[in-house]
Amino acid sequence: MQVSKSNKRVTLRSRPGDSGVTAVENFATEECPYPTDLPDGKLLVKTLCLSVDPYMRSRLNEKTRAAYMLPWKVGHTVDGGGVALVLESKHDCYQPGDIIQSFNLPWQLYSQVEVNQYFSKVEKSLVGDHYSLAVGAIGMPGLTSLLGIKHKGGVVPGTNQTMVISGAAGACGSLAGQIARILGCGHVVGICGTDAKCSMLTEELGFDVAINYKTQNVEERLKAACPAGVDIYFDNVGGEISDTVIMKMNKDSNIILCGQISMYNNLHRDYPPLLADNIAQRVKDFNIKRERFVVLTYAEEFPEGLVQLATWIREGKFKVKETVTEGLENTGAAFVSMMSGGNVGKQIVHVADP
Repeated sequence: MQVSKSNKRVTLRSRPGDSGVTAVENFATEECPYPTDLPDGKLLVKTLCLSVDPYMRSRLNEKTRAAYMLPWKVGHTVDGGGVALVLESKHDCYQPGDIIQSFNLPWQLYSQVEVNQYFSKVEKSLVGDHYSLAVGAIGMPGLTSLLGIKHKGGVVPGTNQTMVISGAAGACGSLAGQIARILGCGHVVGICGTDAKCSMLTEELGFDVAINYKTQNVEERLKAACPAGVDIYFDNVGGEISDTVIMKMNKDSNIILCGQISMYNNLHRDYPPLLADNIAQRVKDFNIKRERFVVLTYAEEFPEGLVQLATWIREGKFKVKETVTEGLENTGAAFVSMMSGGNVGKQIVHVADP
């Protein structure tokens, strides 16, 4: 297969500091050698798309405080979730032409990669030619939403439960609200940061109510939107918004701890984050379940979950939203935008076509 010999990559130029806000200047794009002399067991791949996600903020620090997640190194190529085309293979399980997805794909156009437990083939029967779905709705965000609700939500169909989702227009939130409805929630309320996102949630994704936390009084809007209280809270943000939701939750209700993006610029934190005394007392008094959720715990359920997500999409039971940034050199900018709420649905960087 004939390919261009030019190559480029994104490196970590600097760290924003343990509690700093990430800037585009923390990343650099540079030319780099085209990989040659492929060793046994490795693949030569061409990156098609990359995923930027909130968890990456901790990888910008010298310590991630998570044993399964290594920090990025200054001056080295950044890596994360992505989809790539296999150009050359010296591994028995992969052939040229295969599409693969990985959780540690370099932010680089052409790369030599080592096959590991974070690699898998992208099943065209599930995603078709929409390869970015493999790192979105038919990937980790979709599985996180589905399995989080299944294992931590306590959904009981037919009981007209109310679910509130913060970060509702993001990668997981936009899916979680739709999945909640499919699985039996009677009333779904989303919290997000713009009027356009609010309209999208209610007019396109089937949310009953959407609250703009930047322009509306969240406490008053929740009181009106959830007259019977809140039974399930899909928490993507933490902080003040979550405190407000928790104070509206019913006895024996459930919190799905998906993310805490409002706190990701603060290295000195516990996880799950500690609550203020009055909020913690509410959790205790109302027997609200608030347990750590790590989707990798349920890896044995991934194959069935991916098939279910793909089936729902094919049947038109839920819609997928993506924000696509063009160009490898703009990956850092896409990450910065996503961290400040610039995305609708999954933030994707389109790097190249197959």
